[in-house]
Amino acid sequence: MALLPEGEAQAAAARQVILHRLAGAEPLIYTSPLQRARRTAELALPGCHAEQDHDLAEYDYGDYEGLTTSEILARDPEWDLFHTGCPGGETPHQVVARCDRFVSRLHREATGRAVVAFTHGHLSRVLTARLIELPASTAAGLWNDTASVGVVNLHRGRLVLVGWNVTAPIAQA
Repeated sequence: MALLPEGEAQAAAARQVILHRLAGAEPLIYTSPLQRARRTAELALPGCHAEQDHDLAEYDYGDYEGLTTSEILARDPEWDLFHTGCPGGETPHQVVARCDRFVSRLHREATGRAVVAFTHGHLSRVLTARLIELPASTAAGLWNDTASVGVVNLHRGRLVLVGWNVTAPIAQA
């Protein structure tokens, strides 16, 4: 699914947040292979090469693909993506395994480097929890807007969350 014009504007605006946080560092850039994340990367960091990593793809929603949260809750009032996953799709355990593989990859390839990862809403919440060594269920307590930036830095030998849901104003045409 392609980004809407508003999403393209949000992705372009994220550039200033990302560049400010990078403070001149040359980052390693990774992206989900899905079109929306790849396009966001192109707009946010034009001219930069982003390596696709399948572990950064959004949850497989299975039987719930294409449904809104309200529609899912009408079918199953007890549904909680971060605890039960989706019937016919991924379990939270499977998503955690993907996130943990990506975190391991960063430890192998990116130690001491700045990293920018273009992912998706729910996946980014789980990934952030795993980066800072929290259980995946913590992701339920994180909210992030479209094209927002989360910042995890190394502090005293540990990865810590130093910025969350950071957005930039969208330029008016």
